[in-house]
Amino acid sequence: MSNTLASPVRPMLACDILAVMRIQAECYPSSMQETEEVFRARLALTPSTCWIWSPTPDNAAAYLFSYPSRKDAITPLGAQFKLAAPPDCLYLHDLAVAPSARGQRAANALVAAALDHARAENLAWSALVSVQQSQEFWGRLGYAAIEVEHSPAKENLDSYQMPGSQRAAIYMLQRLI
Repeated sequence: MSNTLASPVRPMLACDILAVMRIQAECYPSSMQETEEVFRARLALTPSTCWIWSPTPDNAAAYLFSYPSRKDAITPLGAQFKLAAPPDCLYLHDLAVAPSARGQRAANALVAAALDHARAENLAWSALVSVQQSQEFWGRLGYAAIEVEHSPAKENLDSYQMPGSQRAAIYMLQRLI
């Protein structure tokens, strides 16, 4: 994993949830914000796949929630994670970087930690839903847009559409091994 002593990436802890709530509020419109209870449940379910980027010990400035899943399975916005047995994919559900930390490669470091973990677990894929016009960023990290036409994945993808927005949520996939 990319979590060396010099790295600002570390596993997320329950005490980080208030910082996660703050970062989420700085990054997403209210219609896309998830509850503290949802975040706590996700961390409790899969703590080994949730990370914090903190350049100093008490300054969490970015986070990533992910979980073991199956390729082509999409969790609706606000829903609980459903761990796949057996998983073949690490699904990156929520990545957010506080405006004060942008330009410091926090997102890249968090994604690298997640993908290192996925490869160590022999997961063949990583997937995500690109929102807020982030498709280019994810493309630079090796993800490609995939057309989703089957149910319930299509309906779940639609749950990420911001009301009144013409910007579509996009399912993206990367082969890891």
